[in-house]
Amino acid sequence: MLYQLYQFEDDVVAPWRDWARWSKGWPTALFGGLLGDLAREAEAGLEMLSRFEFTHARPDFHITTVPIGNRDVPIETEVVLDLPFGQLLHFVADIDTPRPRVLVVAPLSGHFATLLAGTVRTLLRDHDVYITDWVNARDVPLNAGRFGVDEYVDYVIRFQEEIGPGGHLLAVCQPCVQALAAVALMSEDHHPATPRTLTLMAGPVDPRESPTAVNELALSKPLSWFESQLISTVPFRFRGGGRQVYPGFLQLTAFMSMNMERHVEQHRKLYRHLVNGETAEAEKIKTFYDEYFAVLDLTREFYIETIDRVFQKAELATGDFTHHGRKVDCSAIRNTALLTVEGGRDDICGLGQTSAAHDLCHTLRPHLRRHHLQANVGHYGVFNGRRWDNEIYPVVRNLILSME
Repeated sequence: MLYQLYQFEDDVVAPWRDWARWSKGWPTALFGGLLGDLAREAEAGLEMLSRFEFTHARPDFHITTVPIGNRDVPIETEVVLDLPFGQLLHFVADIDTPRPRVLVVAPLSGHFATLLAGTVRTLLRDHDVYITDWVNARDVPLNAGRFGVDEYVDYVIRFQEEIGPGGHLLAVCQPCVQALAAVALMSEDHHPATPRTLTLMAGPVDPRESPTAVNELALSKPLSWFESQLISTVPFRFRGGGRQVYPGFLQLTAFMSMNMERHVEQHRKLYRHLVNGETAEAEKIKTFYDEYFAVLDLTREFYIETIDRVFQKAELATGDFTHHGRKVDCSAIRNTALLTVEGGRDDICGLGQTSAAHDLCHTLRPHLRRHHLQANVGHYGVFNGRRWDNEIYPVVRNLILSME
């Protein structure tokens, strides 16, 4: 009944949010000259109330132009492949020069792929970019079947096939495991679409290394606890009614609880910016939380298998990872250049968890293996922000360029 209770509470609050959106301009309009600061504080309070919600629809990437060379180039976003649990999106730049094709594998961890909008925007300067756009599980009908760890690998391979031979693969966070497995399988099969490079960024290839609070939580309970406490059934008012999921609102709540003081302080700052009329500063915070509070549900099988196979058993690191019963051998990767990236202050994916991929891909020649440790960045700083743009991205770009 967990999902139903959440939906009931959201339905109760919804009219108040709507009222706050409708009336938030009134205090200043009617009483601004008389009440002064009180009117601005009332208006700021109404805006804060209007934002009191988790949304379940994918936000827009807001990528319409990108600076390429000496001009701003228009970007169109198109769906290249539409599958039940995910789409392959292509960011088409209005430019004639052929550029390296890169598939960005977005994490399926409670947020939409738009969390990587900054990553994509930077990559578009020099590359032809595609991204996995995962669908909210509560919107996938039951007759679409299951979607677990093996099916995730299937999707990565299928998307890479769609891009075609000569492409490159970049995985961010959680899908580093599935991306590495996919490349190993394609390499062993001598698949023509095997990517030329594989970049793994802040992902739990071996979660036993430098365990973080996320790893410890996954190990602190038996699998049955996660099943009984965190899995819920989608209400029948949605397309995926009856499907068992790990709700996105639970995942986001768990993430927020790890750093709740920071989130509370950010909302205090937002309130003060609104009261003081500091529009630009307020917009930065609102933009971040518009994205952060957009959540998607994970299928039960994907979440439970991730806890079991990726975190508790560390199957890829121990050599026990299978794909539909077939053993995955990372030593089969011989021609795909490997880059791993870690953040020195990452409190979600600890040091050594991603670079462990080099031990698994031990048959790769030295010139095809690189590791980049970025000092003084946390998890999100690995793929977003100033350090990503100025220090990490050039390493990624140079690897791809070296294999073209």
